[in-house]
Amino acid sequence: MSRSRSHDETVIEMIRNDPEFAEAYLHTAFEELDEEGGESGFLMALRHVVEARGGMALVSEKTGLSRESLYRALSPKGNPTLKTMKKVIHAAGLSFSAIA
Repeated sequence: MSRSRSHDETVIEMIRNDPEFAEAYLHTAFEELDEEGGESGFLMALRHVVEARGGMALVSEKTGLSRESLYRALSPKGNPTLKTMKKVIHAAGLSFSAIA
């Protein structure tokens, strides 16, 4: 592993290489929602899964949401609706019941 490689790139590659890791990763982020920074942590984890599962363009196509809306919703200060989160999680090949 290269030292110049970012944490984000490393996590995204781990998700790509191990589909079960995506579910465990989001589950952990979901469990930490009530902690300080939990919301932005969950959105970051969801962004990582989206990037590993084809990127914003593919998820945008699958959800019918614009890429701009997705970037905004999944930004650290994003405030996506439950409906948007459900669409994104399903587009990534997961379900709420799997990560809760």
